[in-house]
Amino acid sequence: MLTTILIGLPVALIVAEITGILPGGIIVPAFLALYVEQPVRIAATLAAAFAALGLYRAAARFVLLFGRRRFIFLLLAGALIGQAWLLLWPRLIPATIDLRVIGWIIPGLLANNLARQPIGRTLAGLAGATGLTYALAKLVTLL
Repeated sequence: MLTTILIGLPVALIVAEITGILPGGIIVPAFLALYVEQPVRIAATLAAAFAALGLYRAAARFVLLFGRRRFIFLLLAGALIGQAWLLLWPRLIPATIDLRVIGWIIPGLLANNLARQPIGRTLAGLAGATGLTYALAKLVTLL
C-alpha cells in the first residue's frame, strides 16, 4: 500500500507537469491504483465524484462557489455522498457486491478536478496516471 502511494504521488505530479492535465488530484491515482483489481469500488468512487459535481453545479446557481469555497464544498459533498452510500447501499440491495466508495476525500478531490477542467481530460489523465502507478507498483513488488 505504502509503495503504491509513494509511486503514485510523483507519477501524478509528472503527468500533470508534462501534459498539463490534472489527473483528478495528486493522491487520487495512487488510491485508485490500490483498487484496480476491484473495479466496482472505482466505479462507486467515480459515481460519488460525479454526484458531488452535480451538487456543486446545482448549488453554484445560488451561492458563490469558487476557489477555497468550491474546494471545501466538493470535499464535504464527496465525503457525505460516500458516507450516505455506505449507509444506504446495503439496505437497497442486500447483495455481496462490495460497492463502496474509496476513502472519504477521494471523491471530493476528483470532483474538484472535474469542475476545474473538461471531464474527458480529467478522466484521461486519471486513467493514465492510475495505470502507470499500478504497473510501476507491480514491477517494484516483483523486484
